[in-house]
Amino acid sequence: MRSKYIDVMSPKLKKILQKLGSDISISRRKRSLSVDLMCQRTCLSKQTYRRIESGDPTVSLGALAMTLFALGEESRLSNLIDIATDDTGLLLDIASLPKRIRS
Repeated sequence: MRSKYIDVMSPKLKKILQKLGSDISISRRKRSLSVDLMCQRTCLSKQTYRRIESGDPTVSLGALAMTLFALGEESRLSNLIDIATDDTGLLLDIASLPKRIRS
């Protein structure tokens, strides 16, 4: 069954996900971890794990989180969208301030 996400996803976003999957694959191999060992550590099926490494957009966030945890990189998730460095969000906050403060 083909996911609706694949049909509407921009080529740029597809490339980003493919790079993420490739980076996960390289990180795993640098650590000399087999796919079977990653599947054991993440409690994922081999098929699901392979989909992560291929950048499949339908893989759950939980599966990705478990993969990052197994690689010792789970802390990267907490800073994906850090509100302290969200420039657009900060600009929107400033734009919504009142022009004048009346007493």
